[in-house]
Amino acid sequence: MTADRTDSTAGAQDRVDVVVIGGGPAGLAGAVVLARARRRVVVIDSGEPRNRRAAAVHGYLGCDGVTPAEFLGTGRQELARYSGTFRPGTVQDAMPTPTGDIVVRLADGEQLTTRRLLIATGLTDELPPIPGIVERFGRDVLHCPYCHGWEVRDRAIGVLGTGPWATHLAQLLRQWSADVVLLLHSAPLPEPEQAAGLAARGIPVARSPVVQVEIADDRLTGVRLADGRFLARDVLFCSPVVSARTAGLTGLGFAVAEDPRGFGTTIATDTAGRTGVPSVWAAGNVRNVQAQVGTSVADGAAVAAAINADLVADDVRRAIADQ
Repeated sequence: MTADRTDSTAGAQDRVDVVVIGGGPAGLAGAVVLARARRRVVVIDSGEPRNRRAAAVHGYLGCDGVTPAEFLGTGRQELARYSGTFRPGTVQDAMPTPTGDIVVRLADGEQLTTRRLLIATGLTDELPPIPGIVERFGRDVLHCPYCHGWEVRDRAIGVLGTGPWATHLAQLLRQWSADVVLLLHSAPLPEPEQAAGLAARGIPVARSPVVQVEIADDRLTGVRLADGRFLARDVLFCSPVVSARTAGLTGLGFAVAEDPRGFGTTIATDTAGRTGVPSVWAAGNVRNVQAQVGTSVADGAAVAAAINADLVADDVRRAIADQ
């Protein structure tokens, strides 16, 4: 870290301006914005990005086709360029102090004191308990049409129904392929209007639950249904239930929100990313279940700007008090 900081903590080497927990798209983008604002920033990352199994990042202008590892590696290089610190590690716990700071303790015993905390830990995906599905997730078991639809265009697609949004997902994927089958599995039967829409666009519905994802030569070949039928498919889309990654952070006391569509849980924030706990903010898909890479980068940058403005206001108050 450089010594030419303009904030009121420039001489306090044991206290940083912002600790960012999570070194994915939102966390790195936020950290770079803050480092460029001459804030002392430390990013703590456990090394398990949500998209680590995906072959490439898609739909993000200027980065389409790069691997997740390349994308994050570039982000770390940019952070270092502005004297930000990237610290591999796992957070054991984080607690507020009476002075308004946050103390973050890592699993290896290291402790950091920070004026502000940005949570960008992302989400955990909970997939249906079907043999074979977890091993293929991110490869030929997919969840986002906009992230992967182009790559599987014109292939045989199965849509695994796990909730009321299954019909909508099947209709979305019909945009990329004429061979889409809705596997009802645990989803409710389509309403009459939905059923008419599926029939009109040539999307058949298989009502028997899926009991096995079939694999051959390291690729998905289809699904086995409870009624004994095998349905050949090249790709399976599903909507996992997600939950905010909050391990080690619950002692902070922020609220967790249930997504009204049933997609899962996130950290509750206001529009600027404030959690309601003083000095604690959140960005990326830990607060927005539908955030893709580009959305997360934008959100991380926007929340970082709000954090810097909050720090500036604090610097002004301290400067007046020191007169």
